[in-house]
Amino acid sequence: MRIGGNFWLPGCAAALVALSAAALAIPHPQPGVFGIGYGADLYAFVAVACAQGLVYFLAVTVLLRRGVKPGLGMILCVAVLLRLMVLVFPPFLSNDMYRYVWDGWVQGAGINPYRYIPDDSHLAFLRDAVVFPNINRADYARTIYPPAAQACFFFAAALTKFLHVPPVLGMKVAMVGVEAVGIWAMLVLLERAGMQRARILIYAWNPLPVWEFAGNGHVDAIAVCFVALALAAACAGKGGRAAAALAVATLAKFLPVVLLPAIWRRWDWRFAVVFAGLIVLLYVPYLSAGWNVFGFLGGYAAQENLASGQGIFLLRLIDLALPLPVFVYLAGLAVVLAAIGAGMVFGRVGVSAKTVSRRCLLLGGVLVLGISPHYPWYFAFLLVPACIVPSPAALYLVTASFLLYLNPTHTDLFWPSIVFGPYVVLAAGEYFVLSPAMAAVQQGAKI
Repeated sequence: MRIGGNFWLPGCAAALVALSAAALAIPHPQPGVFGIGYGADLYAFVAVACAQGLVYFLAVTVLLRRGVKPGLGMILCVAVLLRLMVLVFPPFLSNDMYRYVWDGWVQGAGINPYRYIPDDSHLAFLRDAVVFPNINRADYARTIYPPAAQACFFFAAALTKFLHVPPVLGMKVAMVGVEAVGIWAMLVLLERAGMQRARILIYAWNPLPVWEFAGNGHVDAIAVCFVALALAAACAGKGGRAAAALAVATLAKFLPVVLLPAIWRRWDWRFAVVFAGLIVLLYVPYLSAGWNVFGFLGGYAAQENLASGQGIFLLRLIDLALPLPVFVYLAGLAVVLAAIGAGMVFGRVGVSAKTVSRRCLLLGGVLVLGISPHYPWYFAFLLVPACIVPSPAALYLVTASFLLYLNPTHTDLFWPSIVFGPYVVLAAGEYFVLSPAMAAVQQGAKI
C-alpha cells in the first residue's frame, strides 16, 4: 500500500520535536560560560541538528510531491511548538543576545549606543548581575549592530521592562515575534505567487531559524522579516514599500543589500529614493557618535580573519595555487555581483514571485559563497526566496551551516568544504542542467 504525505508529514513533525528534545537534553554550559563548548557536547548538538536537517529534507520532499495537500494549520502548529520548546531555555550557542539587551538599555537611558563600550564608566549605572557580565567583547568593542537593529533593541527592551519580563527572555520573544510577521509576509507572498501556502514549511520547519532565532534570539530574524516584506511588496508592484522594507533589512544585518538588483525595477527612481533616503534617515539619530556609528565593524572583520583573508573559504582555496591579495579578491567579488546585478536591472523586466526569488537566491548565494560567513544565522535570509523556489542548493547550504560550529578558529578548510562544496555542485546542476531542461520542456509545451 502506498503511504501518502498525510502519514509522512506528521511523522516528520514528531521526529523534529523529538530531536529538539534530545538536543535540549545535551549538557549546557554553566551561567556565564557561553558556547556549547568545543568538545563532545558540541559534536552531539551538531549531530542532532544535522539529523533534524535530514528529517526536514524528507518533509520538504513529501510537501512538494504532486497531489500532497498538507494542512497549513498543522504546519504552523508544529513550527510554534518547535520554537516554544527552545524559547524557554537560555541561549547556549551564542551570547550575542546580551549585547542586544544592553544596547536597548543604553538607548533607554538616552545614550547613543555607539558612543561607549559596555565597560566604560559612563555606563556603570546600568550594570546588573545577569546581562552585563555576559556581554561579549565588553571591555574593548563598541556595538556592531546597525540602526534598524538598534531601534528593535530599544523597543524590545522598553516593552520587556514595562511588562516585567526577564530581559533575555523578553528579547528572544521579541525576535520570534518579528519572525512571525515575516512568516505572515511569506504566506502573503506564496498566495500572490499562486502557490499553496503549505510551502511555508520550507521556512518554518528548517532547524536553523528554530535554534538561531527562538534559541539564540539572533538579530537576523529582523532581516528575514523585512526581506519577506520586501519580496511580497515587490511582487505586488509596490516599489516604495519594497524599497522601505529592504532598507530596514539592510540596516538590520547589511547582507540583504545584495538583493537590491533583484527587487529594483529599471528606472524606478522612487524605489531608489526611498531606499537611500530611509538608510540615511535611520542613521540620523546616531550620528552624534561620528565615525563610531559603524561600531566594531572593522574590528570584527579583523577578528574573524576576514580582513586578512584567512577566514574567507574561496580565497584560502585560491591561495593554495596562487597567493592573491584580499583586496583583489574582494574587488573581484564586487565586480561579479555588480555584473550579475546589472544584468538583472537592465535585462528583461520581470516581477513574478519566481523570477524575483530566483534572482535573490543567485545574488545571495554568490555573496555568502564569496565571503563564507562563519556562523549559521548569516544564511537564514536565503530561506525566504527558497519558499517560492525550493532550490536544493540553497536549502542544503542553509541547513548544513550548523557544521560551521565545528570550525571555531574559522581557518580549517575541512568543514567549510563540506558546507560550500556540495552547494557549488548542486547550484551548478540547477543552473546549467535543470534550468535549461525545464525551459526546453516549457518551450515544447508551447509548440
